[in-house]
Amino acid sequence: MSIIAEFSVKSTDLALHHALTAVPRMVVEIEQVVATMEDRVMPYFWVTGGDQETFESAFHEDESVRRVTVVDEVDDARLYRAEWTQNVETIVYAYVELGATILQAVGKADRWELRMRFDDRDSLSQFQDYCSGNDISYDLKRIQEQEQPMASAQYDLTTKQRETLVTALEAGYYEVPQEVTMSDLADRLEISQQALSKRFHAAYRNLITSTLTISHPEE
Repeated sequence: MSIIAEFSVKSTDLALHHALTAVPRMVVEIEQVVATMEDRVMPYFWVTGGDQETFESAFHEDESVRRVTVVDEVDDARLYRAEWTQNVETIVYAYVELGATILQAVGKADRWELRMRFDDRDSLSQFQDYCSGNDISYDLKRIQEQEQPMASAQYDLTTKQRETLVTALEAGYYEVPQEVTMSDLADRLEISQQALSKRFHAAYRNLITSTLTISHPEE
């Protein structure tokens, strides 16, 4: 039985501490994490907050990432691909050694809010033991047993992404002709059209990657 764990971690114990604290108003949301054939871990992450140039320049001084590349840009949000260095041992261990899945990860200023899926309680215990043994502090907020695989977890969708896609389907957004506009859908979800566009983009990418691709993207 898989386990969903929600917890927060200091950015000093995870990633992008320098970049996040250098421009604290920026928000980083990890969309997907890919392990390459060389056991390198590459995150795809969205950055929002209005000061992209200053934040991007901080990447070059942040020891937790390298080979940062802009993949896409939607309004004032940018999607990046990078490579985590060995300094990000917490995520590398959880992802590569334990096979944990990052369902949601949002970094703001000096903290990360994480939602991760572990295969079972033993895997979660191993992760907790690893954190304790390496002086990594975390605040465990919630543990949920997942009796049946959820579509969102199976296809690497966050809860918000799944909610958005299902709401759009039920509202007739995908019908021809459309029965609801993007503006109406954004109002129903109580978010901006910009946020809706970003969420659609991230959800489509996750669905395509998890269902239609069989190899890791190349650098």
